[in-house]
Amino acid sequence: MGKQKIIIALDGHSSCGKSTYAKLIAAELGYSYIDTGAMYRAVTLAAMEAGLFEDTDAPPYAKIEALLKQVELSLQHNPEKQRTEIFLNGRMVEDLIRRMEVSAHVSYIAAISAVRRKMVEYQRMLGQKKGVVMDGRDIGTVVFPDAALKIFLTASLDVRAERRYKEMIEKGMPADFEDVKLNLEKRDRIDSSRDDSPLLQAEDAILLDNSEMTLEEQMIWFRDLYQSVISGADEN
Repeated sequence: MGKQKIIIALDGHSSCGKSTYAKLIAAELGYSYIDTGAMYRAVTLAAMEAGLFEDTDAPPYAKIEALLKQVELSLQHNPEKQRTEIFLNGRMVEDLIRRMEVSAHVSYIAAISAVRRKMVEYQRMLGQKKGVVMDGRDIGTVVFPDAALKIFLTASLDVRAERRYKEMIEKGMPADFEDVKLNLEKRDRIDSSRDDSPLLQAEDAILLDNSEMTLEEQMIWFRDLYQSVISGADEN
């Protein structure tokens, strides 16, 4: 196509469809998709497996920081399953990190400054060559504040809870709708109020509320936005 590659930052609330949307955008453009949420979930899983959450919902930061030194993450594309999988110290944990127990603790882990610093450093390294779609909660504000295209995705709490609940049921995971909704409320509160890199819409991000939109409608909206952004980038 002859168009220059850019970084696309996709931020938003939990379970508003960021990952699905980012994957579709990446596939259409031939870009790499990077799921930053999986990185925080993998660190959370490591903390759980180390027993740090056994007696408390909030283990001391010092214990988490010490654990970080033993954590190695890598992302690998699985062509058979057509997905990017995350590896924790050489072990594929893509399915384990999606469990409700991990969801219950991930916002606490993601609020820790030492964790965020390490993840942001890794994310910036992955995006150096551009041609990347990265989703998370601080991509447009902290990780890539100069990204050429920023989207802030949201949906109503009930819609997000219903989507997450259906996703878990389809994967054969135990789920209760009210528990899922309460978990999302809690994550929204922690994500938006934490001191380090809170969930915020970047000033130059385009807001998309997809509560009543199909994926195809979201892609039509994206194509128009992308064309306008890339046309401006090509002219400069």
